[in-house]
Amino acid sequence: MKTAIFSPSRGPIKRFFLILSCLGLGFLTACANVIPPCNAKTSPPSGEFRNTKWELVRWNLAPNTKGEVRARQIPQGDNSNPIQIIFDANGERLSGSTGCNRFTARITEDARGFTLDQIASTKMACTPQRMELENDFLYELNDYRSIVRNGDQLLMIGADREVLSFIQKNNSSK
Repeated sequence: MKTAIFSPSRGPIKRFFLILSCLGLGFLTACANVIPPCNAKTSPPSGEFRNTKWELVRWNLAPNTKGEVRARQIPQGDNSNPIQIIFDANGERLSGSTGCNRFTARITEDARGFTLDQIASTKMACTPQRMELENDFLYELNDYRSIVRNGDQLLMIGADREVLSFIQKNNSSK
């Protein structure tokens, strides 16, 4: 019995793998500012965040159909208030500013990390663009899937693959 072996020419296969490798490298380069370093902690306990303050510095939107990661503009809030989150000293509450309104949330700890619920905010009027940003931010807080901490950087990764990137700030002036 003879076995037929399919042996395509090596030229097209090499080109295919070269193109595939370049696309993979391009994807990793585009996401380099999203992927945390290997020594970062994924889903750290809320106790690590007690009495800390974080400011939103970057908001990566989910990759588009071409795989490109785009950043959302983060304007300073009314009266130059940045978007911030503050973990309380007891590890039970999160509060902060959306740049226009203040918000608070309860922290609930489980084996996989912590979640936020009972999110409430003030209802001051802002510009329509600011209100849209605020609503989207509060949605991301309510629906994130994982938190990654690398020193003074905190990433909140949403179910929709959007990534909120915060840097730690001095918490002496709340």
